[in-house]
Amino acid sequence: MKLRNGLVVIAGAALLAGCAGSGNYSDPTDKLEVLSWWSSESERPAFQVLADAFERQHPGVRVINAAVVGGGGGNAQVALAERLAANNPPDVWQSLTGSAVDGWASARRIVDVDSVFTETRIANELPAAIRDSVMRDGKPWAMPTGSHRGNNLWFNREVLSGAGVPVPGPGYSQQALAADLAKVKASGKTPLCLGSADTFALVELFENTLLGVVGADGWKRIADDRFDWGGSDVTKALDLFGQYVAHADPGAEKDRWNDAVAKLARGDCAYLSMNDSVYGELAANGAVDGQQFGYAPFPGTEGNYLAIVDTFVAAKQARNGVNGLKFLATVADPATMLAFTKVKGSVPVRRDVDTATLSPYQRGASAALWNDAVLLSITHGELMDTQFQQALYDAVKGYAKNRDARAFINAVQRAGAGGLVGGR
Repeated sequence: MKLRNGLVVIAGAALLAGCAGSGNYSDPTDKLEVLSWWSSESERPAFQVLADAFERQHPGVRVINAAVVGGGGGNAQVALAERLAANNPPDVWQSLTGSAVDGWASARRIVDVDSVFTETRIANELPAAIRDSVMRDGKPWAMPTGSHRGNNLWFNREVLSGAGVPVPGPGYSQQALAADLAKVKASGKTPLCLGSADTFALVELFENTLLGVVGADGWKRIADDRFDWGGSDVTKALDLFGQYVAHADPGAEKDRWNDAVAKLARGDCAYLSMNDSVYGELAANGAVDGQQFGYAPFPGTEGNYLAIVDTFVAAKQARNGVNGLKFLATVADPATMLAFTKVKGSVPVRRDVDTATLSPYQRGASAALWNDAVLLSITHGELMDTQFQQALYDAVKGYAKNRDARAFINAVQRAGAGGLVGGR
């Protein structure tokens, strides 16, 4: 099940508006059900960090992990829709920030978490762009867990060395990447790993390519609906994206994102462009930073931090609503957030969390979060509305197959663009 299904679910959430009664937010209970799509080798233990912390803080309450397999959340969103239709939602579920949170809030399927924000004093500790992305009508509706950086280029050092290709350094360009992919191919190795069975991974590659062409100013024009989707910047990005996809693993269409990471860890390919969920997954596969793998900002995106932020929301119909809000408070706790991000490969979104014990990569990513321009992701529905997001998914998939730039441009122009929240 592709993420498309999840997007349809969110877009149709308003159809269920008004059907939801009130849940139990007054009486204590002894359980808490949490639905997420965290099911990979690095994601499962990261979720367990949150569950264990909550159970330590609230003895006698058991966390039920209702995780659903499916990178990017497609299967989880379908399962969630079925449960919402049956008026049987989980108490808490995972949601990406931005338009997804806005959709659940406008459909009156979740409760605001203003009391938890006040209790945990998190509002003033968040980057402005991330804080604003969970707000509606002056109140917060979701609790961020941490932030992944989307604009990364990962590489296998041994494969590059064998091909006589230097590792990317400052000023590394997209044209240089295209040339190096060709050199790796000539050496007999697969140049690019790509888990495009999870469509979001393919769209992330295009998103990074586009950001490398248009920069933060272009991203603001996208958010403000002032961007020319038929202009030369788009055709340039499509041409580069096409060159990258032409060098992708022949098995990419069958690989999920974590399969592609495992291949990079084994040295089955040279490069992978994806958000830094990759970091935790590489570690889970036994790869060592600085030995087997390395990383750099995707070419042309230095100085920008493309934030991908998982959140949790609390169901309006929660049977264990008291525990749901307490769980969100656990997520916001600085010590818990630090422990979670160590495993997940993300970075804390609280400014007051000491990152000294995180990995070198994470410390660098954290510095970028607080010092670079924070931009929100189109791929993950943070920056744009769901209609445009789905059109982009379809257009990118189509272009990857047929290289028809006019069809791509027509598709995204027909969808229009409705920016929700911009960068900082």
